[in-house]
Amino acid sequence: MSYFILKSLHIIFVISWFAGLFYLPRIFVNLAMLPPDNTAEKDRLLLMAKKLYRFMTPIGILAVALGSGIYFTFPQLISGGWLHAKTLLVVFLVAYNFYCGHLLRQFQAGQNTRSHVWYRFFNEVPTFIMFAAVFLAVLKPF
Repeated sequence: MSYFILKSLHIIFVISWFAGLFYLPRIFVNLAMLPPDNTAEKDRLLLMAKKLYRFMTPIGILAVALGSGIYFTFPQLISGGWLHAKTLLVVFLVAYNFYCGHLLRQFQAGQNTRSHVWYRFFNEVPTFIMFAAVFLAVLKPF
């Protein structure tokens, strides 16, 4: 497979994964704001969150696999310290993704202890990681 096809697929899956990473915590904000007696809306939001998590996790795996495939298939085209830093950011994103799964299970079990404000800040984490990763990949500063 050509470098540009792999890179294009990698970018498509990264964009799709980020869409889930941005939206799932937003659902958590809404869940945390619900009054305890609003079970119909809670059930609807939990179903949305569950389906989104089941959709975004395999997409994230594909994004990481394609990025790894680029590195191992075309190592002469990408190298440098920037790649190590970007890889560390990807590790953080994978951990964030799976932590979202943990938080979802807490919501499903009725064990959420965090406020909607906490989730609003939590929701911004992938945005900062995305900025750093894009600047590293484009500028290759080291």
